[in-house]
Amino acid sequence: MTFAQRTPSLRAAPWRQVLPALLLVLAAVLVAYHDTAAAMVSIWWRSETFAHAFLVPPIVLWLIWRQRHVLAALRPQPCAWMLLPMAAIAFTWLLGDLAAVNTVTQLAMTALLVFSVPALLGLPVARAILFPLGFLFFAVPIGEFLLPQLMSWTADFTVLALRVSGVPVYREGNQFAIPTGNWSVVEACSGVRYLIASLVVGTLFAYLNYRSARRRWIFVGISIVVPIIANWARAYLIVMLGHLSNNKLAVGADHLIYGWVFFGLVMGLMFAIGVRWSEPPEAVKAQAAAVAAASPSAHPGRPQEFWQVATAAVVLVLVPHLVLWEIGGGDNALLSQVAPLTNLADGWQASDDSTSVWRPAFHNPSAELNSTYKSQGREVGVYIGYYRAQTFGRKLVSSDNELVTSNDRVWAQIAPAGSYTLQGLERAPTVRTVRLRRVSSLGVPEQRLLVWQLYWVGGRLTANDQWAKVYAALDRLLGRGDDSAVIVLYARDEPPGEAAATLESFARSNLGAIVDQLDKTRNGLSASVATNSHRTLTER
Repeated sequence: MTFAQRTPSLRAAPWRQVLPALLLVLAAVLVAYHDTAAAMVSIWWRSETFAHAFLVPPIVLWLIWRQRHVLAALRPQPCAWMLLPMAAIAFTWLLGDLAAVNTVTQLAMTALLVFSVPALLGLPVARAILFPLGFLFFAVPIGEFLLPQLMSWTADFTVLALRVSGVPVYREGNQFAIPTGNWSVVEACSGVRYLIASLVVGTLFAYLNYRSARRRWIFVGISIVVPIIANWARAYLIVMLGHLSNNKLAVGADHLIYGWVFFGLVMGLMFAIGVRWSEPPEAVKAQAAAVAAASPSAHPGRPQEFWQVATAAVVLVLVPHLVLWEIGGGDNALLSQVAPLTNLADGWQASDDSTSVWRPAFHNPSAELNSTYKSQGREVGVYIGYYRAQTFGRKLVSSDNELVTSNDRVWAQIAPAGSYTLQGLERAPTVRTVRLRRVSSLGVPEQRLLVWQLYWVGGRLTANDQWAKVYAALDRLLGRGDDSAVIVLYARDEPPGEAAATLESFARSNLGAIVDQLDKTRNGLSASVATNSHRTLTER
């Protein structure tokens, strides 16, 4: 009898018993978390950075199909203890949804799909298709958090290379000027698209062409380093091309064309070199025979065991939605504006005469306040963006919410963000500090601002994005609502150094009043909700 005759088919028992149960769990995840899946697909559709994700599910299915002979030699067995990590993942999804963090919810949903396999089919089967299961995580659109660092590195290298080439450079932040014109490093110059594309393709290439883990990890590391360095060289060459051609080349659409052509050449060279060290693939049937010989005494699970684990998995998948239904949401319509700040200390008074027309790029707040206050010749701007009943389209902490965008044609950040702790105040809050410059134009002089930013989340103050998300999730989980706000203080930094003293004086005298105002706003809304609820019940 040949090996093929002795090896059970994927269509034979016990696979016929387990596949329906597995498909049920996978379908339950996709249906229950359809909003999360739809958000992922919408990002794939609108973002060129993550367009590759459309290919990830088909590639995963193909990679699993390549292992069909190995899988046929295995006997699926349910692994009930895998329900424990699935429960932890479902809870993580719940926290991510409460804090409206796309990355957390999407990673959690993908992890539920992946962990369903070992839960229903067992660890030996999961090990046989470990790479395809892990490759599925490339479908999650993640990586934009690298933008600031990649942009900074690109600007550092470009400026250094220009100076080494004998070109004088004046730099402020990610903007720099050379004798033939002004340049700036924006998101498109960061190289994050090249990096993600190279990592996805390089990981797949390493898996298909190498057998040893060492060679695979080395090539994956190369696929990370090479696109970063290549992007630095690309940015430098484009600036030099524009400089030497007196800005006739590489300053329009050809800027991007040259970049992709250069990237394609570099990637092609990297893979051409990688092929030289490729290892011959193992014979699939020989691998299947080895698997079968390694587990001769394995017994398939009974049908009722598969369905018991599947039922428990479906329940775990649904629990977070039951919790969300129990918590409920807030009523955003109750808030139309933030009350003006009054009774400020040290003579600070509201003023309609502002010398600055800057506004932070925070989107879709439930209400906002942007006012100017003066005292003894000093001037401070105060911006408050108040958020409640937050959703994925309207939330306090978001990659779309910035003090200034990199493509802003009027304002630019001219120094990396820093921090400053206000000693002597209750809880000694720390603020994020940023310096901005208004680009001078005809009839409009250059202007510089020092900006302080921090978050108010349910009565707590923090300047950290992650802690703000954690506080918001905990508040919602405990039924306290998700009322949050960004507090931005700004002052003209002219003469240099004066703005810091002005902002500190204002904050020491009035930050407590601002927090009290936000507390009153939240408490007033809560009281209004309670009154309306009581009135509705009374009318009934």
